[in-house]
Amino acid sequence: MIFFGLGRAVRRVTLLVVVLSAVPLAVLADDGLGLLRLSPNEAVELGLRNNLGLEAARVHTASARRSSNLAWNQFVPSVDVGGGLFRLNAPIAGIPQWGLTASLSVTLDFNFAMFEEMRRVRLDFESGLLSYRTARAQLERDIRKAYHNMLLLKENIALLHESFESAERQAQIIQSNFTVGLASELNLLQAQVARENLRPIIDQAEAGLQLSMMQFSMFLGLPYNTNFELIPVTDGIFPIPLDTAELITRAAASQPDVQALRQEILVMNSIRQSARLRLLTPSLFLGWNADPMFGGDPWADDVFDRDRWRQQEGALSFTVGFRLNGLLPFLGDRQAVRSLEDQIRMANIGLAQMIQGTEIEIHNLVLTLKRIQVSMDALRQTVVLAERSFYLAEQAHRAGMIDLLQVQNAELSLRQARVQLNEQQFNYLNGLLDLEYALGLPFGTLAVTESQN
Repeated sequence: MIFFGLGRAVRRVTLLVVVLSAVPLAVLADDGLGLLRLSPNEAVELGLRNNLGLEAARVHTASARRSSNLAWNQFVPSVDVGGGLFRLNAPIAGIPQWGLTASLSVTLDFNFAMFEEMRRVRLDFESGLLSYRTARAQLERDIRKAYHNMLLLKENIALLHESFESAERQAQIIQSNFTVGLASELNLLQAQVARENLRPIIDQAEAGLQLSMMQFSMFLGLPYNTNFELIPVTDGIFPIPLDTAELITRAAASQPDVQALRQEILVMNSIRQSARLRLLTPSLFLGWNADPMFGGDPWADDVFDRDRWRQQEGALSFTVGFRLNGLLPFLGDRQAVRSLEDQIRMANIGLAQMIQGTEIEIHNLVLTLKRIQVSMDALRQTVVLAERSFYLAEQAHRAGMIDLLQVQNAELSLRQARVQLNEQQFNYLNGLLDLEYALGLPFGTLAVTESQN
């Protein structure tokens, strides 16, 4: 009985360790800071404040916001100012050998496409803001799931230690029986092998927990060797009713990837409209320039004397231009617009496919959560039965009807049932996180606790 229970525990912990072992192993050290006590919300707050990846997204968003706020600056004319000092190679009678010139020009190239380009800059900012929100939601989801996985691994490590202690006690009992001739050497070796087999499993599980803490520290922007004291989160968690059709409808509008692709299509449409306006509408060129020349010797005369400056060829100009190439469909300009239109059609097809995939994703998530609900209901009954079995075993032991080992086995079965229930509760919490992310909802929206019922 005990070896069968140990086998199930070992398989569960081994699976968790294999997943966590994907993180590169590093030498762990104690920084002397002690334990950092965190709740899930405190961990999320710390991660959102310190995570370097999210900080890079914030910088990018701030840059896009600045560009959006200053998109009007394309209507500001270009102003160029210059000045020059020259010396004639051959002196001319009545003209100073040295001369001084200045230039000033103001130009503006106006086209109706400029208004659409302003709109595109705003769309680019909205795309960056959406990307930041998605990165923030992904980080929060990962932090919460890592938090849950660390709690689960700690529970399983505690179970492994209990199993090792039970195996140790059993080996001692068989050793005593072997000494007095009541047990065979084979039984003794089997008990010792079962005990020793648990040592590397426990070591591997504890190393996996350390690696999980390292990854968690990275999420939170803390030193890699930070030790955490985590607050249990499974108390008061109850399954909630889920309307698949309603959730699918909501996801089709708010799923992060769907929103990002819709925004990308808006940007592509704006680029196409801007290109069409550049091709099919005239452009207005406004210009004004002045190029005065100093009519004296810059070394001997007063250069600030306005009477000595004379204008040469300055002018104010208004020019309307129209690019005829835009009217010919077989030339490169029009073909570029048509290629962009094809890309937009392909993106719309991809959007329809993504929405279909989102519907399947939501359906699978809801089915998984409902399956976990059924499993939790069964495990709660198992825990009740295991508690009753342990109580009866204690009573029988006090009456001298069974030995201590049977009581220990009953206690171990109770612990295993509770850990299995914890596993399903953690799986349910993580499933809710995935569902909330897929729906674009704030985390915790779908969670229902006893106090809310």
